[in-house]
Amino acid sequence: MTTAVAAPFRFFSLRVARTRRLSPSLVRVSFAGEDLLHFLSDGRDQSLSLFLPHPGQEEPRVPVELGDGWWQGWRELPDDVRAVMRSYTLSGLRADPLGRTVGIDVDFVLHTPAGPASAWAARAAAGDRVLLLGPAVADNRAIRFRPPHDADLLVLWGDESALPAVASILESLPSGRRARVWLEVHDPAGIRELTTRAAAEVTWVVGEDSVDAVRAAALPPAERPYVWIAGESGSVKALRRHFVRERGVDRRRVTFVGYWRRGMSEEQLRETE
Repeated sequence: MTTAVAAPFRFFSLRVARTRRLSPSLVRVSFAGEDLLHFLSDGRDQSLSLFLPHPGQEEPRVPVELGDGWWQGWRELPDDVRAVMRSYTLSGLRADPLGRTVGIDVDFVLHTPAGPASAWAARAAAGDRVLLLGPAVADNRAIRFRPPHDADLLVLWGDESALPAVASILESLPSGRRARVWLEVHDPAGIRELTTRAAAEVTWVVGEDSVDAVRAAALPPAERPYVWIAGESGSVKALRRHFVRERGVDRRRVTFVGYWRRGMSEEQLRETE
């Protein structure tokens, strides 16, 4: 049974349909389930919360029966019982002929040493059960990419954790839309072809020098740029300061999202928010 949490979001009970390795450090997990008929999203950088079981558990433990009290109930469960929660970006959505969602994709970055979510994704198999907290309304506050209508240049930066969001954003852009994009990956094998109709110049940076690459780059001329930056919190903050203070971009036209923080688990990061 699913439980509404706070509109426009709700819980969805899902199972793994299949997995596919996109690169040595990236695996795509496809999910299915009847609950997805109620899943609605306009895509782009749609954020989701996934709840994963611990090894030996058949399904993740989240007290959804508590309704809006699920969060406190989840926090009070023992560490080795409470479902692992991680935030991800929607990578793909499949619909039936009536437009109803029947499947979604989420891309997982595989780390060494592996954290609990990375380890789960590496061993995920068809039939494995998860719980997802996601949108029941297509246009929702977990979509952060919202360029002003008058933006004449889109500037995007993301590390490997933001690659699914950037790929989705680029795929959504109309023909001819000007975009300048930087993507940081740990390994050359992480570089892949991105689909877009936009007039996008994409620079891949292998290693951790992409922040410096952005600082040193000349941007195409623009009067009303819009900047979207997402990934490791320290890099995101540094780039936000760079665009606002050094390039003079209006801070209201800069969207920045810290997906993770170096040296911190997601649980620790949430406690600092």
